[in-house]
Amino acid sequence: MVTIDSHSATPPYEQIRLQLAQQIGDRELTVGAKLPTVRALAADLGLAVNTVARAYRELEEAGIIETRGRSGSFVSAGGERTREQAHQAALDYARITTRLGLKPDEALRIVAAVLAGE
Repeated sequence: MVTIDSHSATPPYEQIRLQLAQQIGDRELTVGAKLPTVRALAADLGLAVNTVARAYRELEEAGIIETRGRSGSFVSAGGERTREQAHQAALDYARITTRLGLKPDEALRIVAAVLAGE
């Protein structure tokens, strides 16, 4: 489900968060799917419980997962809304760049640069 690259500059909690968000966005993990417990995932990955807990907490704050007390953590319907929000943001961006007279390839280069952190 999740792997950690110990040589990556990306912190382990962020690797977990990114991979789970991607799996939810790609619908590999569907709404209502139960996630491993924080302790179980930490043990599987050889990480501290707090590392996994931070990833889960950030996913929950984003509305992508929900924790139901002792029942565990589950993919929330917010995971579906995330894709819809991204689509709406893309539509808004396309309208703005068109209005500004930017060509599509230039608008895409701008997005690629932002996503790459440039």
